[in-house]
Amino acid sequence: MSAGPGLPGALAHLEPLLDKGGYPALALLVGLDNALIPVPGQTMLVVAAVYAGTGRMNVVAVALVAWAAATAAAEAAYLLGRRQGSALIDRYGHHVRLTPQRYARAETFYRRRGTSIVCAARFVDVLRQTNGLLAGANHLPHASFSAANAVGAAAWAGAWTALGYGAGTNIGPLYREAVRYQLLLLPALALLLAFVIARVWWKRRHRQPQDRAPASR
Repeated sequence: MSAGPGLPGALAHLEPLLDKGGYPALALLVGLDNALIPVPGQTMLVVAAVYAGTGRMNVVAVALVAWAAATAAAEAAYLLGRRQGSALIDRYGHHVRLTPQRYARAETFYRRRGTSIVCAARFVDVLRQTNGLLAGANHLPHASFSAANAVGAAAWAGAWTALGYGAGTNIGPLYREAVRYQLLLLPALALLLAFVIARVWWKRRHRQPQDRAPASR
């Protein structure tokens, strides 16, 4: 592959890797970034999209490779969570006050809301790396996870590919702003999850006296 387009800042550090590795390098970093390992897979996707805008890569191929790698990696993380997640929680959960009862409530919540979390997780650092493992550990049905995983990966790959392809070498400021707003989503999502969990807890607490009433007759 020919020399890159001369990108600014942190984006430039990935140019040599993309120059030498091409699509396999893109697939590797995107895959790792979507399966527990915090490497700059998202940044690599943006760089590849900029390359596509300059004619050095094919934009459709960039989006498809990123989508396939992200989807497959999260599927592998899901299977790991499904097989080992409960064992890890049983062994280490008490260290963070995650009792079996609390884990059961979290599992119920994840089954009800998990598909929405999986779809949105790609756009939030930390969740992007862990959503597959969490979904598996909380026993989100595999079919539901796979559908949400594919949709979320498509939206994520499509959005960043479009941004890089459209912005070209002017991507630097746009990418910094996008990442800044993306980082703000993590505490916002945490607050939303806390609100939903508190609401479920409140409803259950106030429903208990009514649920116990028939048994006392």
